[in-house]
Amino acid sequence: MPTIPEPEQPEYFLDSFPRDDFPAYVWTERPTTLPEEAWTTETTHRDGQQGGLPLSTEHSLKIYDLLCRFTGTSGAIRQAEFFVYRSSDRASLEAVLERYRGGAPIEPTTWIRAAAKDVELIRSLGVRETGMLASSSDYHTFHKFKPGGRNQAAHTYLEAVRMVLDAGIRPRLHLEDATRAPMDFMRPFIETVLEISEPYGPALRPKFRLCDTMGLGLPYEDVALPRSIPRLFQTMRAIGLQSSDLEFHPHNDTGLVVANCLAAVRAGCSVINGTMLGKGERSGNAPLEATLLHLVGMGYFRDNQPDFTSLNELVDLYAGMGEAIPPKYPLYGRDAHRTRAGVHADGLNKFWWMYAPFNVPKLLGRPLEVSLTKESGLAGLVFVLRQHLGLDLAKDDPRLLKVHDWLMTEFDNGRQTSVEWEELAPIVKRYF
Repeated sequence: MPTIPEPEQPEYFLDSFPRDDFPAYVWTERPTTLPEEAWTTETTHRDGQQGGLPLSTEHSLKIYDLLCRFTGTSGAIRQAEFFVYRSSDRASLEAVLERYRGGAPIEPTTWIRAAAKDVELIRSLGVRETGMLASSSDYHTFHKFKPGGRNQAAHTYLEAVRMVLDAGIRPRLHLEDATRAPMDFMRPFIETVLEISEPYGPALRPKFRLCDTMGLGLPYEDVALPRSIPRLFQTMRAIGLQSSDLEFHPHNDTGLVVANCLAAVRAGCSVINGTMLGKGERSGNAPLEATLLHLVGMGYFRDNQPDFTSLNELVDLYAGMGEAIPPKYPLYGRDAHRTRAGVHADGLNKFWWMYAPFNVPKLLGRPLEVSLTKESGLAGLVFVLRQHLGLDLAKDDPRLLKVHDWLMTEFDNGRQTSVEWEELAPIVKRYF
């Protein structure tokens, strides 16, 4: 038998897992590259719509208002970007600009292609900043343009940048496909943008959004460019860009989207661009709620957090739009905090922290739940009756056993689906 120290009190690692906050990062050594500030910008009205969200003007405004309620005075989401090509998109933009001028916390910006004709669309809209698509990999520069190539692409982009600066609008260059792009293109292009922007003063200092368009980035420093997210942002900092000049816009095609966001911040990028609840093309964009949970853990927004409970209304709004999030979607899915295993239900009964990652009811406004299956046992039934009726029952309570017998008969007769409270309630009423 090994000799294992027996503490007087259990060790819960409360520095890492505080009772009333999200899990915290306890650094062995705080990274020197970590920005002083970090925040997010959102592209639900652009990339979310592009990925299939059916956004009417009414829905666009509801989403904007909900995100403003979520961010409050925390500064968690600072900007939102909008299309300008359709009349409904321009109506949405005009309405949120009015809200922003009235004190709403999220600044509306636009998204255009880095082309002269698109600049004309935004000259008179009243935005202070615009995103500009500047595809950067040879996959794009050689095949989007005729005859194609890096220099033709750069010339087209720079012409549009000059027009945006002349219009008094700050350019935000979206370096599309940066995780497949040669630094031989990106470095001189960025340096030229900085050079032509300098005479316009600090108010129009450009920003650069690095896009992991196909979700191919990796969160490791010991991987070569262009796939290494840390190396990519270290290179940007070496060029002379500040943390606040940089944004990261990743997709989730290979499942590493949140890990890559955190790697970008850790390497000196202040701003993550994504969508709330991960809506977006193909496998989706960076989910801002998960990213911000980790930014809180890193120590950002400690004294003034966004309101994560407000996102439950957004979950319901998306469901009403026919774009419900999957049942097992992290944090906000219907089953994200639901167990069907008896051993887990037993743990929830004895010490609910055992099977909760943090104080889910308080921080997310969502309950810890148990669905009753043939595996959930008496413990699952005890949990459900405590949750709905406030009863604290022993496992040998005769009434409990009668309800359990009914459950087992259901499953013995071939039932495969779980039993939820709505179906169980009349059975319980017979015996309690």
